[in-house]
Amino acid sequence: MTIEAVRPESGRIARDGRARSLTGAPGPGKGTPLTVHHLNQLLLVCSLVLLVAVAAVRISSRSGLPSLLVYLGIGIAIGQDGIGDIQFDNAELTQVIGYAALAVILAEGGLGTKWTEIRPVLPSAAALALAGVAVSVGVTATAAHLLIGLEWRQALIIGAVVSSTDAAAVFSVLRKVPLPARVRGTLEAESGFNDAPVVILVVAFSTSGPVAHWYVLLGEILLELAIGAAVGLAVGWLGALALRHVALPASGLYPIAVMAIAVTAYAAGALVHGSGFLAVYLASMLLGNARLPHWPATRGFAEGLGWLAQIGMFVLLGLLVTPHELADDIVPALVVGLVLTTVARPLGVVLCLMPFRVPWQEQTLMSWAGLRGAVPIVLATIPMVQGVDGSERIFNIVFLLVVVYTLVQGPTLPGLARLLRLGDSGAADLGVESAPLERLRGHLLSVTVPAGSRMHGVEIGELRLPTGSAVTLVVRDGTSFVPSPETMLRRGDELLVVATDPVRDAAERRLRAVARGGKLAGWLGTGRDTEGSQAGR
Repeated sequence: MTIEAVRPESGRIARDGRARSLTGAPGPGKGTPLTVHHLNQLLLVCSLVLLVAVAAVRISSRSGLPSLLVYLGIGIAIGQDGIGDIQFDNAELTQVIGYAALAVILAEGGLGTKWTEIRPVLPSAAALALAGVAVSVGVTATAAHLLIGLEWRQALIIGAVVSSTDAAAVFSVLRKVPLPARVRGTLEAESGFNDAPVVILVVAFSTSGPVAHWYVLLGEILLELAIGAAVGLAVGWLGALALRHVALPASGLYPIAVMAIAVTAYAAGALVHGSGFLAVYLASMLLGNARLPHWPATRGFAEGLGWLAQIGMFVLLGLLVTPHELADDIVPALVVGLVLTTVARPLGVVLCLMPFRVPWQEQTLMSWAGLRGAVPIVLATIPMVQGVDGSERIFNIVFLLVVVYTLVQGPTLPGLARLLRLGDSGAADLGVESAPLERLRGHLLSVTVPAGSRMHGVEIGELRLPTGSAVTLVVRDGTSFVPSPETMLRRGDELLVVATDPVRDAAERRLRAVARGGKLAGWLGTGRDTEGSQAGR
């Protein structure tokens, strides 16, 4: 990797051929060993970028601006046209780091995916990930060829690159929007599944020589998906079995072991010519639904790694782009994005979900929720590495498309859900975490009553928790107290619930049912949708 800082007054690299640090002092050039001083400078820059990115999350959450755009902006700001003047054009390194980051992001997303939500929607999600991608590629490529005059190979590459929904964007946006379980599960599973076929298509279209026949590509896609699924399920099952039966000496080792198993699934799947992305997602999903020890710590560790992967990947992609070269490609990006969001994606959703009789409101929301993010930008580096003619323009078009339409789609998604009346009637779901109590063979559940929850106004005794579980403490307005059966719950309360191992799942199901249906949840039948909830959710 070569990252060089240019002199602000000249805009060019110093004539002595040596890179210059952000402070203007000579840095290590070719053949110059990396010293501790240079390492300290690099660590300082990286730590400052991370701190700015973390602060930007707070700003983006208040303003509604997607955080990925903030990270891209940081990369652009410190890049060659920004205040940092850092020259970076290594597409191959960006691709490698992007793949590694995507594996971590998919692992974090899989760990947080509820099997009970995606199990009923697996067929529809698979249809969107295969047939939906094919429709999107065909329509988008045709528009790119006819409307902006790209050659067919370039048009097919763009069509394939932008046809994959981004797991990071989907996981981060959808989990903040109270959507029906079927909609959320379908979109999350689709984003976890569709990376594999898209990668195969982009590589095939970027390879020199004639493009393989469609049935050859279809066979390769199905074979890689099958291998990746087999590897992911096997690694996830064996890993969960081992972690449940092997007592590690420190609780901090469990999160490391879980992430190591997930990365093993990715690497093993890729090495046997399968889909590493599908393997890591399925393995992580099995681990996430296996009721492993010290689950809250594992989720927190995985979430932190996921944020770190997103920040690093987006900042690096921002560094790779050359802002002053983007102006000529703004109109083509808008045209391709408009066709993708208003024609290709809705057509694919309608055709794929027609056999499943999905209501038109849900189809409309899923058409608009085909969020793009880092995945298309990372995939756009493949033709650059392969030396495809016009690959720089492809990258610029994809970059602009992702920025513009993420800015449009992400913030408007909650409003569209409300307009279509698809907001979950129980408002935000309960925040429940579980810590194991090994000696008592029990669990300590931490329950947060969100705004809009129907648990507001319910007395402790009316929760009707199963025998072997009880609310032991209530935290309200910063003050904790031991509740009585007549204590009435309020929005914002935090409850500590102790449940023995045999009734742990039943207690959580009952809490979620009351949160959605109130004290009459058992008679209204609102507890069924939470059946099978797993620990730590």
